[in-house]
This record gives sequence, structure tokens and C-alpha cells, in this order.
Amino acid sequence: MHLRRAGLCALLCAALALSAAAVAQTITTATLPDSPVAAVANTMPWEYGALLQGGVGLEQRTNFSFLLAGVHLGKVLTPQFGTGMLRGNFEYSVEAFPFWQSSTPKFQRINCVGVNAGCSAPYTVGGTFTGVSITPIQMRWNFTEGRRLMPWIQAAGGIIWTNHKYPAVGDLNPADPTQTGPTADTSVWNFTPQGGIGAHYFIKPRRSVDFSANGVHISSASLGDKNPGVNVSLQLSIGYTWWK
Repeated sequence: MHLRRAGLCALLCAALALSAAAVAQTITTATLPDSPVAAVANTMPWEYGALLQGGVGLEQRTNFSFLLAGVHLGKVLTPQFGTGMLRGNFEYSVEAFPFWQSSTPKFQRINCVGVNAGCSAPYTVGGTFTGVSITPIQMRWNFTEGRRLMPWIQAAGGIIWTNHKYPAVGDLNPADPTQTGPTADTSVWNFTPQGGIGAHYFIKPRRSVDFSANGVHISSASLGDKNPGVNVSLQLSIGYTWWK
């Protein structure tokens, strides 16, 4: 008799414990807000954003600086793949910068037509270059393990048009036709292969503040007579994104 009572009590206690756990789980699920990252990671949304970007040249271009303002349009193309910290999805996006500016050193140069044809008077080149830039190829992997923070890594390629041939070249030596001859010039068109890391921080559902750091190479691919370019620049950006 006592054994039956003890067994019945054990069953009742187990049932009560399971009921309490179920109620607690229901309350927790009902009261905790959804993860903003999960809300966009479990779908394949569009994202629209605005960003401000700036930075400096590295290596031989530490006296170059950059300032850009533009917009971002992206589309998540896949569901989530992987597990743990590497879980994520693939996104394709484009960026356009109607305002692109680079400040460079000013210096004097001359133009020489030929060995005996004489040279121009010295004139100033360099300074501030203004233009527009578009990055039509941007491939991004979003890491979706977090709750509010969604980091990413990306590779991209773009193009820049500037109001003067960028960057300036030349000097005052008439004996060096590579710097003062008729073909000593660059191009108004340059390409920007690049890669970087960044993150979205969701301040509320489907709204995020964005940060990134990008290594950007600038080269004309020899569209101009000379292609000094910018081997590498470090550019940081801050932006705001709407997810749809």
C-alpha cells in the first residue's frame, strides 16, 4: 500500500514538474522578443542603406585621403547554411557613390613635346579630385549566429570616374620623358578591387546601424599611359540599413 502511494506521489510530482516546465517555457517564449538577426536570416530579404566612407592610402600613398557618400542595395540569395559561429547566408549587393573625393599632394610638373621642341612652363597638378564611383559586384557572407550583431566578410569590385586624370604624375625634369613627355599621364577611369569585413547592429527589428573596414586597390588597368594607382587604401564606413 505504501509502495503504491509512493509511486503515485512520484508520478504526480513528475507530472507537476513537467507542467511547470512547459508553463515556464511558454511564458519565456511569449515574453522574450524575437531575435532581429533571426528575423532577417530566416527569410531572404532586400536591404536598402545609406553610408559614409572615408580613409587613407597606405604604403607609398600615406598622404592620400578619401571621402565618399553613397547608397547600398542588397539581396540575400540563400537560406542559412552551416552551424555554430560560421552559420550564415550569401548576399549579392551593389553600392553607388555619387560623391567620391580624394585629396592628394600638390606638386609642379612640365610638359615636353620632344627632345628639341621645348617644354611648357611649370604648372601645378594634384590636389583634390572629385568624381563618382559604383561597385556593381559585391559578394557578401553574413554570419547569422548572433542576436543583434550580424558580422560579414565580402569581396567586391568597382569603378571610379574622376574630373581629372587620377592620380597626378610628373616632375620638372625634361630629360625624363616618362614623367614629362607627351605620354606621361594617367586616366580619369580607375578600377577598385577590394575586400573587407563589417557588421550590422540591429537597433530594432529590420533596422540596423552598419560598420565596415575595407582594403581598396585603385588602378586604371593601364587605360592611361601610366598606371601608378593606389596599391592599397584603408577605408572605414558607417551606415544605416532598412530591411524589407
